[in-house]
Amino acid sequence: MTDPNFWNDNETAQKVINENNDLKAKRDTYVHLKEQLENLQTTIELLSEDTDDELQSEFELDYAATQKELQEYRLTQLLDGPYDDKNAILEIHPGAGGTEAQDWGAMLLRMYVRWAERHGFVVETANYEAGEEAGIKSVSLLIKGRNAYGMLRSEKGVHRLVRISPFDAAKRRHTSFASVDVMPELDDSVQIDIDPSDLRVDTFRSSGAGGQHINKTESAVRITHLPTGIVVASQAERSQLQNRQTAMSMLKSKLYELEEEKQAKQRAEIEGVQLDIGWGSQIRSYVFQPYTMVKDNRSGYETHDVQGVMDGNLDPFINAYLQWRLSKKNPH
Repeated sequence: MTDPNFWNDNETAQKVINENNDLKAKRDTYVHLKEQLENLQTTIELLSEDTDDELQSEFELDYAATQKELQEYRLTQLLDGPYDDKNAILEIHPGAGGTEAQDWGAMLLRMYVRWAERHGFVVETANYEAGEEAGIKSVSLLIKGRNAYGMLRSEKGVHRLVRISPFDAAKRRHTSFASVDVMPELDDSVQIDIDPSDLRVDTFRSSGAGGQHINKTESAVRITHLPTGIVVASQAERSQLQNRQTAMSMLKSKLYELEEEKQAKQRAEIEGVQLDIGWGSQIRSYVFQPYTMVKDNRSGYETHDVQGVMDGNLDPFINAYLQWRLSKKNPH
C-alpha cells in the first residue's frame, strides 16, 4: 500500500486489501484459538492438582465458548469454492399442495431469516408473492454477508415436511415439499453475456409491503430470459430502475449457475462419477409427527431438535454437508 503505484487501479487495489484482510482474519482467529486451547490446558493442570468449584465453572464456560469458535473456524476452512465468500441469492418455491405447501414455504423462509440473523447477515427481500390463504407462493432473498453463499449452498434442493396439517379439519398427516435454490451474487468481474433481444421485461405493481407508493406505481420488474425460460422478479426497491438492476443481477447468477451445472454434468459423464445431489432432488426431511426428526439425506446428519432447526440452527447440517462434500472429493 505504500507503493506509489498501488492506487493506480482502485478496483485491483481494493481486491488486494480485501484478500489481505481475509488472510489476516484467518491467521488472527487461528492464533486466538491456539491461545485459548493453551489456557484450557493450563486450567486442566491446575484442576488436577486441586479442586476449585469456581475455577471448574470458569473452565466449563471457556471450553464451551472455544468449542463453538473452533467449529465456526473449521466451517470457514471448508469454504474453498471460487464464490463461497459471496452474498447469496436464495429462492423458495412451494410444491403442489396448495395452502399446506405454501405454509411450509413460509416456515422455511422464517428458518433462513433466523439463521441469517444468527450470523449477523443482512436479509433483503427482492421478491415476495403471498399465498392465497396462508404462506407464500414464492420468495427471493438477498442474504448479504461474508461466506453467505458458501454456507447456504448446502440448502439447494427439495425440502420435505411431514406433519398433521393445521389446515385439515380431519387432522390427517400430510407430506409437503418446497424447493430451495441458492446462487452466489456475482460482481462485475464475472462476465455473463446477455443479449437484450433475448429478454422480455414486464413491469407491474408490487404485491409486497411498502406502503402506498409501492402499490400505486408499476415499480416492480419481471424479466424473462426467452432462450432458457428463466424468470426473475424484483419489487423491493421504490425505483423501477433499481428493481431492473436487481432482477438483472439475479438473472446473471441463474445463467452462471446453469452453465456451471452443465459443465459439472459433462465432467461427471467423462469421469464416470455420480453428481452431487442438487436442484430437483430431495435433500432433507423434517418430521413433526408421529415423532420429531430432521435428517439430511446426503450427509446422514440428523437431529430430534426440530424446533431448534426451525429457529435457524442450521450450522450442524451445513458443517456435515461440507464434510460430506470433502469426503466425495477425497474418497481416500
